[in-house]
Amino acid sequence: VQLVESGGGLVQPGGSLRLSCAASGSIFSINDMGWYRQAPGKQRELVAAITSDGRTNYANSVKGRFTISRDNAKNTMYLQMDSLKSEDTAVYYCNAKIRPSGSIRWDASWGQGTQVTVSS
Repeated sequence: VQLVESGGGLVQPGGSLRLSCAASGSIFSINDMGWYRQAPGKQRELVAAITSDGRTNYANSVKGRFTISRDNAKNTMYLQMDSLKSEDTAVYYCNAKIRPSGSIRWDASWGQGTQVTVSS
């Protein structure tokens, strides 16, 4: 099972980016999913999370600017980031609780990360 992020890049303050996280491999089911970020010299923090039935929660710092969503049919999660600020600059990671096919265990999987840089 593998998680692959895409969509990061360089954007000016006030701009937008859309991140994607695609899960691949022999997957039976995906439970909670989430986006985390880690800025240089700081701890990794939760940005937004979404349950399998679509309930969401957000860090206070991104409420009203970021929107998390998922397409269960495609095993893919998204993060729409609007009104970006310089303090949003970080490596963004996706995380998911995945039950592989043929397993009764739920594993926490991480993507490799994608860089988001907000700068003029």
